[in-house]
Amino acid sequence: MAFVQFSGVSLAFGSRDLLMDATLYMASGTKAALAGPNGAGKTTLMRIITGQIAPDSGDRAIQKDTRVSYLPQTGVSYAGCSVYEEAEKAYNAVERLVAERDAIGAELERIVQGDQRLEALLEAYHHLDEAINDSGYYRRADRIREVLVGLGFNQFELARRVEELSGGWQMRVALAKVLLENPDIMLLDEPTNYLDLEARDWLEAFLIGYKGGFLVVSHDRSFLDATVNEVYELWNGRLSRYSGSYSAYERQRAQELESLFKSWEAQQEEMARLEDFIRRFRYQASKAAQVQSRVKQLEKIEPIVIPEGMKKVHFSFPPPPHSGRIALTIEGLHKAYGDATVVDELSLIIDSGSKIAFVGRNGAGKSTLMRLIAGRDRDYRGLIRYGTGISAGYFSQDVADELDDSLNVEEEAESACPTALLPGIRSLLGAFLFRGDDVHKSVRVLSGGERSRLALLKMLLHPANLLILDEPTNHLDLDSKDVLLEALKRFQGTVLFVSHDRFFIDGLADQVLELSCGSSPRLFLGDYAYYLDKKAREAAGQDSMGPSALSTLPRAQASIQQAAPLDAKSARELDKKRKADRNRLAKREAELLERIDALEANKASLTAAMALPENYSDGTAIRSLQQQASAIEAELSALSEEWEGVAAELEGLGPLTIS
Repeated sequence: MAFVQFSGVSLAFGSRDLLMDATLYMASGTKAALAGPNGAGKTTLMRIITGQIAPDSGDRAIQKDTRVSYLPQTGVSYAGCSVYEEAEKAYNAVERLVAERDAIGAELERIVQGDQRLEALLEAYHHLDEAINDSGYYRRADRIREVLVGLGFNQFELARRVEELSGGWQMRVALAKVLLENPDIMLLDEPTNYLDLEARDWLEAFLIGYKGGFLVVSHDRSFLDATVNEVYELWNGRLSRYSGSYSAYERQRAQELESLFKSWEAQQEEMARLEDFIRRFRYQASKAAQVQSRVKQLEKIEPIVIPEGMKKVHFSFPPPPHSGRIALTIEGLHKAYGDATVVDELSLIIDSGSKIAFVGRNGAGKSTLMRLIAGRDRDYRGLIRYGTGISAGYFSQDVADELDDSLNVEEEAESACPTALLPGIRSLLGAFLFRGDDVHKSVRVLSGGERSRLALLKMLLHPANLLILDEPTNHLDLDSKDVLLEALKRFQGTVLFVSHDRFFIDGLADQVLELSCGSSPRLFLGDYAYYLDKKAREAAGQDSMGPSALSTLPRAQASIQQAAPLDAKSARELDKKRKADRNRLAKREAELLERIDALEANKASLTAAMALPENYSDGTAIRSLQQQASAIEAELSALSEEWEGVAAELEGLGPLTIS
């Protein structure tokens, strides 16, 4: 049976031990995850398994003819052929077997009866022929198409030049080649990073049915739970094995960490006690023996080390600005690139506070719609209008290009950080994987993933009540995803997001907007589990909702109804009236908000005055201040009620283009 095994393996970089006396065994049928904090050395461990890096010590054994394939996390680049031709190179090793078998076949044709080599040649020919058949070589055309389409390529893209692809799509080609090689053991470093949900689900199903073994690094809990039955954890240089699902590993590890943290705290207290005694009595001759005893005790303590990646960080958004009941209105939105329509006649009303996941296959228009809503792309037909008081924050992988290269990481984060959060900026940077000396790195030298993480943190620090997030979980580890997820769940504003991480979607979305090529968008007023159940019932013919219906509630249905067409004169008159009404209401809204701000400032001054000692002890002064404050409170209540009515009227007039 094919296997890879090593024992007693150690590796150090300078003074840091990446691996200490590590043992690992992998064979056909192994379904394992490799876990550990960011920077623990998981990628290095995979490269040791493949033989790319030699350890300092230890034994590595690999069964003869065992085939190992490795997918790196980044750094793959192809050129000079089509997508299909590059994927077909996965069979290069098999083609060498074919050539070897054919050479033996030719020799067998020439061999004479009684030649002593006959039996050995026949056995070699049979062995090679069996290996070629098992590889699927003769079905490779269908297999290549199946894998590439499963990973998100359409049939037309198979002929596309591979050098035209983005880095993410080139990584999909690299993943396809590893899968097509059909090795005995696969090592997959973040294979889901560049996959959308559909491609991720396809890969999940592929690995569940895979007969070989694999070791996978991933920051997608749902994916790991579905595919692995054991977990190797690399932590503090030690490699430990846990049997069971990834969730089972996390539960067991949480108990161990709780015990570890308690031990660490107890050790810190003991060390502090010893150091305090030494400091207090160091120079007293009568206490010299006791001081020396404490010094020896302190020297014997083996410090418990908690890696930065294991320290929990909590993050809360700045309070979002107050807004109206409706966050966003879209009417008749149409976007096309040449003859290719991406978004077609989308109409939608989104309530403030909603958490909506945009889902759909690659090319369905998710990222395009995000850019349109964010105002980054104004080349469209139709209307998009933010609700009253809405302030938007937008994140995509492109915004990383907008960082200031003249600053370091900490300075760039501080440039967007509210004053109240500045004392905790180091912890927040740590949550986004900038730890220790990383905060002093120049923005100019950051990798693409590091720039994306920093751009995401900057956007989240900016007070906004509408967050538009395109793949925010890319380049985050599991702990950082947890920090982000918990912060977004507590966030009181509106969140529109695209993610390929099912655990993240499950935890955040309360609605799902499905986009698909060739059919109308659909809004599902339920979480992701509801959406999947609804789709499954429709596929089974158990749900009567037609494919073009948009949600099940009357409001959402009303939002896509098309008004009866008006003649040109009536349309102009209606537009003129709406414009006049809108100008009148907008003017009154501005007046109300200005008066409310002034009253709020007066109220704050009165509150401060009531706290002054000279007023607090003067009953007459306090009563006067309280009466003024009550009058302001009553006026504020009335003005706020009027403002909400004006805002509702403005929203009822219909959408305007974002300006």
